Amino acid sequence: MPSNHTTQTLGSEAPRSMIVDLLAEAGIRVDGNAAWDIRVHDPAFYRHVLLRGSLGLGETFMDGLWDVPQLDAFFHRVLDADLGARLRGLHKTIIFLSTLRNTLFNRQSSRRAYQVGECHYDIGNDVFEAMLDSRMNYSCAYWAAADDLETAQLHKLELICRKLQLKPGERLLDIGCGWGGLAQHAASRYGVQVTGATVSREQVALARERCAGLPVVIELADYRDIRGRFDKVVSVGMFEHVGHKNYREYFDVVRNLLSDEGLFLLHSIGSSLTSGCTDPWIDKYIFPNGQLPSARQLTDALEGRFIIDDWHNFGRDYDHTLMAWKENFDLAWPQLAQRYDQRFYRMWTYYLMSSAGLFRSRQGQLWQLVLSKRRRSEVYRSLR
Repeated sequence: MPSNHTTQTLGSEAPRSMIVDLLAEAGIRVDGNAAWDIRVHDPAFYRHVLLRGSLGLGETFMDGLWDVPQLDAFFHRVLDADLGARLRGLHKTIIFLSTLRNTLFNRQSSRRAYQVGECHYDIGNDVFEAMLDSRMNYSCAYWAAADDLETAQLHKLELICRKLQLKPGERLLDIGCGWGGLAQHAASRYGVQVTGATVSREQVALARERCAGLPVVIELADYRDIRGRFDKVVSVGMFEHVGHKNYREYFDVVRNLLSDEGLFLLHSIGSSLTSGCTDPWIDKYIFPNGQLPSARQLTDALEGRFIIDDWHNFGRDYDHTLMAWKENFDLAWPQLAQRYDQRFYRMWTYYLMSSAGLFRSRQGQLWQLVLSKRRRSEVYRSLR
C-alpha cells in the first residue's frame, strides 16, 4: 500500500505536481519541445506512476497514456539523474515487498527455471529473427572495430573464442546457448565439439536446425541438470537468470564440469550497485525471475571457486546494440504487425529503449570474465 501521505494527495493536483517536479530534476518537461520531453495524453498517468513507480510508468506507456519522441533519451536522463531512487522513496512498501520476495524465496529455483523460456524466448522466433543479426546473437555485440550489427556480433563471437583459446577437438559447453550462434561458430571455425543447453523449446528447435551436420548437441536443460566433462565452458547472456541465491551453486556446477586446465568465460550484464530488488516492469513483462549481479556479488560467489584471470567491461556497446535492434524491429514491424498488436509494439519498444538508457547512464554494465581453477598451470594472457 502507498504511504498515508501519498494516499491523501491522489485525489488532488498533487500527483501531477509531484511527477512534473521530479521530471524537472532531470531536465524533462511535460509537453516540452526537446526529444526527451513527454506528452501526457491522459492525466491518469500521474496517479499510476505515483502509486506504482516503474511498473506504472511502463504500463501507462504500453496503454498509450504518454509518449516521448526519443524514449532512449528520456530514460538516459531519468537514470542519469537517479530519479528511480527518488520515485522508490514515494512507494517504499512496493520496493520492500519486492526485496522481501527475492530474499525469502528462491525465484530462480530449478522448478522455475523454464519460466523465462516460456514467457520470453518462446514468444516467437519471427521477432528475434527480424531484430537480431543473421546468427541470432541475443546479447551485447562488440563494436570496437565494427560499423554494423552483423560485423559487431561476429567480432563478439571471435573475441569469445579467442579468449577461450579454443583448439580443435576440445569439448565446449555453452550454457544458455540461445539459437546456437556461438555453438555453430565455434564448431565450424575452431573445430570444437559443442554441447549447448537452453531452457527454451523454440531455441532448441532452431539451434538444432542451424547446427545440423556439425559436432554440436543442443539440449533442453537447466544448468543444474548438465552432466559431463568439458575443456572449456562459456555462458553468454544467461547468468542474468540465475539469481543471487544460486550464484554459489551455479559456479560449483561449472567448476565440477570444467577440466582442471580449462577456461570458463562468463558474459553477463551487471549492475553498478548491489540490490535485492528487480525492476517490477521488467520482471512482469520481459524477464520473469531475472536479476542483475553486482561486482561484489560476483566476487563473493567466486571466492574459493575460481580465479579471475580477466575482467573486461564494454557496457556502452550494449547501448549501440540495442539501438540497432530497435532499428531492425521497426523495419520489420509492418510484417510483424500481422501477428502482434500495438500494445506488444509499445511493450517491446519500451523494453529496448529503457535498456539503452540503462547502459547509456552506466547504471548497467556488460562484463566478460575469464575464469579458471587454481590448479590450472598455464598463465592466462588477457586480450581484446
